[in-house]
Amino acid sequence: METVSDYFGSQVFDDRVMKATLPAKVYNSLKKTMDEGVPLDVSVANAVANAMKDWAVARGATHYTHWFQPLTGITAEKHDSFITPSPDGGVIMEFSGKELIQGEPDASSFPSGGIRATFEARGYTAWDPTSYAFIKGKTLCIPTAFCSYGGEALDKKTPLLRSMAALNKQALRILRLFGNTTAKTVRSSVGSEQEYFLVTKEAFDKRPDLRYTGRTLFGAKPPKGQQLEDHYFGVIKPAVAAYMEDLNKELWKLGILAKTEHNEVAPAQHEIAPIYTTTNMATDQNQLMMEIMQKVAARHGLVCLLHEKPFAGVNGSGKHNNWSIATDTGVNLMAPGETPYENAQFLLFLCAVIQAVDDYQDLLRLSVATAGNDHRLGANEAPPAVVSIFLGDELNAVLEALETGAPYKGAEKKTLKLGVDVLPKFPQDSTDRNRTSPFAFTGNKFEFRMLGSSNSIACANMMLNAAVAESLMKYADVLEKASDFKSALHDLICQTIRDHKRIIFNGNGYDESWIKEATEVRGLLNYRTTPDCMPRLLDKKNVDMLTRHGVFTEVELKSRCEIMLENYCKSVLIEANAMTEMAKTLIAPAALAYTFEVAKTAEAKKALAPDLPCAYETELVKKLSAVADAIAVRTEALEDAIVQVEEIEDVIPQSEAIRDSLIPKMVELRVVCDKAETITAKKFWPYPTYGDLLFGV
Repeated sequence: METVSDYFGSQVFDDRVMKATLPAKVYNSLKKTMDEGVPLDVSVANAVANAMKDWAVARGATHYTHWFQPLTGITAEKHDSFITPSPDGGVIMEFSGKELIQGEPDASSFPSGGIRATFEARGYTAWDPTSYAFIKGKTLCIPTAFCSYGGEALDKKTPLLRSMAALNKQALRILRLFGNTTAKTVRSSVGSEQEYFLVTKEAFDKRPDLRYTGRTLFGAKPPKGQQLEDHYFGVIKPAVAAYMEDLNKELWKLGILAKTEHNEVAPAQHEIAPIYTTTNMATDQNQLMMEIMQKVAARHGLVCLLHEKPFAGVNGSGKHNNWSIATDTGVNLMAPGETPYENAQFLLFLCAVIQAVDDYQDLLRLSVATAGNDHRLGANEAPPAVVSIFLGDELNAVLEALETGAPYKGAEKKTLKLGVDVLPKFPQDSTDRNRTSPFAFTGNKFEFRMLGSSNSIACANMMLNAAVAESLMKYADVLEKASDFKSALHDLICQTIRDHKRIIFNGNGYDESWIKEATEVRGLLNYRTTPDCMPRLLDKKNVDMLTRHGVFTEVELKSRCEIMLENYCKSVLIEANAMTEMAKTLIAPAALAYTFEVAKTAEAKKALAPDLPCAYETELVKKLSAVADAIAVRTEALEDAIVQVEEIEDVIPQSEAIRDSLIPKMVELRVVCDKAETITAKKFWPYPTYGDLLFGV
């Protein structure tokens, strides 16, 4: 019987394969690039390309592609076959080092924010040797960066790799000050918990809004939602279990360490979580995971919904980004140890994160900003739009003692006793979990919980890496010049706590009083929507920091601001147009058809029994007529708003008009359409209801 260990990573050109197929000199050179960031020796490319090709062809591959992550939010690939004509009229399978290292897709057909004009088509993909190649179907996929003819990054991988390099550089400066001369690299690592919904393909196909936008634009609440809290961690339905089993196998073949699976809070909602890996590989794997999730769902007659808010009235879906930093020697720099009060190195790195989150809360907020995530942040299911840090009681007490100079007595280690002799006693963690915190410390890592389920994790991690690198750079600049390192270190930690403690909050992030305290007393930012926060990317302090560390150029930042706001505008306009189409061609006709049916029933009733009252039918006809009229009025108002918004050429005022004018009219139209659903006979309703979708699998 085949076991997981037999096929795990079978579709990945990983370290095991490289060691077995590459000459020792080539393997060692490539490993130095992967592990230490040493520049790639081009002379090894031909040997690597030939080994990759032989390995892939032996597994049925006929093509290769430079697999990259443009600014569309999804991945892209152009397939070329390995075949080359031979003199005898046949073909041979070839793949050169040049083809491995560089590709040339059309750069004008991807979002560029003005960097490339339509007629300026040339762009380049460049092999990223730090992320493993893999086989998908019959194609060898080579992870690559994507840039314009002028060298500007047009993807999410390039700035992510730059941010990792910046963090590595500054973290090593700090480690050297603590006498660590053995660590060669410091990397951020990530484990991303992925939430999603499953609905039947049959129901999905009958919902134009799901097909066009990935979320339901209409839908009355069903009698049962998540009120009973019985779905979370509940027994997994057989159809879902079969899907999860198939999904795991596909992911494991690709070397993705899918570890945890369970039902989430909302009906039809689930979660999958992998084991940690380096941020670059974690990003590649999460993009691949989302693609595989949808492909496997189709095989099971299902559709996997990755939108942040596919259903109103129940929880939306997020993607918790568990982030930490560690050395190549295996030291987790976010691990407090048994005595965090005495662990000065940990405290300094902790302070670096605290300062980074406080100084660049706007960057963290905008890194997760999308039209979809705007529906989720701030609701009682996800963190608020205000960024804050949860540390827990023990670390909070440590920082307070350092700030005030009071002695730290240490947290009492408690053993939990459950009152039943046969149950084991176990130590209580030093910190609870806070589901309402956007940025929570959870033992030896931080959990950034604001990401939406469809987001690439690259954006959040590049901003987080860069901001922490900035803090570490400032610390190293001070400590490297200090005559008394220990004294300067103590003063620096204490001063950082005093300057940035406003960002620390251990309470209920859903409480309205916290939002008021955060904004009015502490001066924290509260950017509720994408148009609120995205322009802040171009604030001088943000541009200065990101360009100083080489994560972006100023041109790249301007283009990204433009692209993200354009994406927001286009996404909402698609939704608005879908709403008007559904209201006019499906919902209003259904309500009118039922009105006519009720009216005919009333007439037949009078003809058969003139003395019987028809109060029910009469009242229902009035309600249906009023709703149909309201639908017509509000549909026309939304259509007018669409025209007005589309006439605005500049993307910033257009996004603001969408936020302030268009979205409110979409909400108004939805209210009357959802009311129509509640009073229209089911056989007349033109598409599956929430009850059908949420409880149909």
